[in-house]
Amino acid sequence: MVVVISVFELHIPEGRSLKQKRRVVKGIMERIHHRYRVSIAETDYHDLHQRAEIAIAAVHGSRTEMERMLQGIRSLVEETPGAMLLSWDPQYLEEAG
Repeated sequence: MVVVISVFELHIPEGRSLKQKRRVVKGIMERIHHRYRVSIAETDYHDLHQRAEIAIAAVHGSRTEMERMLQGIRSLVEETPGAMLLSWDPQYLEEAG
């Protein structure tokens, strides 16, 4: 079993209001959750118009499959119009038998 938490930061250049920012962030979070069924939350920079931090937590039976899933999530984020990926930090918390 593999447990991972990945935190990533986004720059939202078109974010002129919190409403615009939330539209972009909510869209990303919904697409990730729908496609990959991971736990996901906006975790920081709630009051900034052009910056967001999102955290993902997931459990999988195989490290290879987990890495494939994380790469898919990263690609989805990088391909999202209106958002630029600033940092990506996956941390594997536990690996057991």
